[in-house]
Order: sequence, then structure tokens, then C-alpha cells
Amino acid sequence: MNINKKSTILIVIALFVGMLLGALFFGKSHKEVDKKPKVESKVEVWTCSMHPQIRQSEPGNCPICGMELIPLESANNDIDPQAISMSESAMIIAGISTYKVGSSNGIKDITLNGKIEVNEKTVYSQSSHIPGRIEKIQVYFVGEYVKKGQVVAYIYSPELASTQQELLEAYSVKDIQPQLLESVKIKLKNWKVSDATINNIISSGKTQDRFPIYADVSGYIIKKNVELGDYLQKGQTLYEVADLSTVWVLFEVYESDMSWIKKGDKVNYTVASIPGETFSGTITYIDPFINPMTRIAKARVEISNSGLKFKPEMFVSGTIKSKINGNKPSLSVPKTAVMWTGK
Repeated sequence: MNINKKSTILIVIALFVGMLLGALFFGKSHKEVDKKPKVESKVEVWTCSMHPQIRQSEPGNCPICGMELIPLESANNDIDPQAISMSESAMIIAGISTYKVGSSNGIKDITLNGKIEVNEKTVYSQSSHIPGRIEKIQVYFVGEYVKKGQVVAYIYSPELASTQQELLEAYSVKDIQPQLLESVKIKLKNWKVSDATINNIISSGKTQDRFPIYADVSGYIIKKNVELGDYLQKGQTLYEVADLSTVWVLFEVYESDMSWIKKGDKVNYTVASIPGETFSGTITYIDPFINPMTRIAKARVEISNSGLKFKPEMFVSGTIKSKINGNKPSLSVPKTAVMWTGK
């Protein structure tokens, strides 16, 4: 009986120790298992290398270009599925920039191109008041400077020769017919024959074969119309001359920019052949007509040209800062950000 009791006690103790050891061993293993991170299944996203807006949950072909889809390297659940994500270096290579949309100060920069032209108010046409043939010409090329009072040509005129003979005959009968002498003198003066020349003809008693043509104004020749030996009609133009002490800057204004530009606006401009310098002027005139072929009008700036720094036909580029009408702030975005669809 005692042996049975001892055996029972030993069995109970063995069971208790076994349970204790089992609890320690399996409990530790269970904790170690709990400490292992939970592995979640990764959801793959497939996209097109040419059309990154395409997002699919399985591989296939792009519905736009037909290219095989590739897995997206990093999918961020915080990004809109329709958003396009690019690295900073990729944005630099693609030339992509960002701009915060906001209200503008109402100033619009308008770029204008143009060139320097002759001031048409200073252009003068030198004409001959004597009909005849050019025996000698002293104006040789375009760009030559002529001074007022300078002899520019000598002309032989049969009409003038006969009128000189009338002058000598009228002078011989001046005591009997003084009015005849005065009428002949007036006729010669209408041909720009000076009083000194008339008196010289009378005193010498001889007619002149050639008569000089004097320059009426000073300036640079911009167009030459006659050559040696040409026959001139009365009033025919020998050449055109211009005073270049002032010139015009004519800017081309496109039809779409006409509403932004007005008379009195200040223009800052540069001249292609004068690098490193910036000039400014005020628009004094805008063409009332638009060229039907180019759809542009001309805006004029008149400038001083001391030292002939500005030469006709020089190219210029200018900028006008035009203020939008109205006091309310307006929403603005860069012009390059707008996609024109034609509608």
C-alpha cells in the first residue's frame, strides 16, 4: 500500500515537472513566433514606360501604344493613381518646372521686334527747276553727304539759252520797254537763276552754256535717280536726301497684342549691333491700319541720333510693361503652361 502511494506521488510530481517544462518551452517558442514580423502580400502595379498614366494590377500591353507593361518600382499609396511621379533629375532632363498659381499684379510683358528707319519727316527730294541735259554731276553715290548750297550738277538747257538771249535784247531796250526786262528777269528767277548770275550775263553780254544746280538742304543721300547725260524735265527729282540727326524705331505689333499697347507707353529696347546697352523711348504713333498680309501694325519711337550711332535697318528688340485694366486682382499662370487646343 505504501509502495502504491509512493508511486502515485512520483507520477504526480513527474507530471507537474513535465507540465512546467512544457509550459516554459512551448511558451517561449510561441513568443518568438509572435515576435516575427507579419509578411503582407505586396500588390504589384504595372505601368507603361511611354504613358506613365497607365496603371494596371496585372501585366499586359499598353492600351495606347501597345508596348509591354513594366512593374512600377515604388508604389506609394498616398499618391493619386492618376498622378505622374518623376525624380528631380528626370524633371531637369525633361525641362519640367512648377509654378504656384496665384493672383497677379496686372503687369503684362510684351516683347516687340523691329528696326531703325529713316525719319520720313526729314526726307527731301532735290529737284531741277531747269529743263535740260546733265553735263556734269557732283553727287556720286547713296550715303554721300551733301551740304546746303553745294553745287550738285551742271545742266545745259536750250530753253535757258534762248531766255538769256531775250534778256540781252530786253536790256538793250530797257529805256523804251522797262517792263519787258523785268518779265524776262522773273522768268529766269523762276528757274532758280540768281540775281548775281543775271547781272553777270548783262554785264558780260554773253550767254552761259551750263547752269549749276544747288543743294536746297543738307543731309545724306538715300536714293539717287539720275546719271551723267540724262535729260531732265522741269521739276524732276535728282536725288532724295535725309537728315539722320533723328531716326525712327519702328516696332512690329501683332494683331493679338494691339489691345495692350497704346500711345505714350514706354519701351525699353536693345540694338543687335550695339551689345551691352539698353535704350528707352516713348511710343509717339501707332499705325491706324494693319498689314493684311502680315497682320501687324507699326508702333513708332522717335529718337535722337547724335554721332550717327543708330543706322537705318539696324534690328532692335523691345519690351513694354502693360498694365491690365481694372483694380481687381486676376488669376495668372505662365503662358507656357497653357495647352492651346484650338477651341
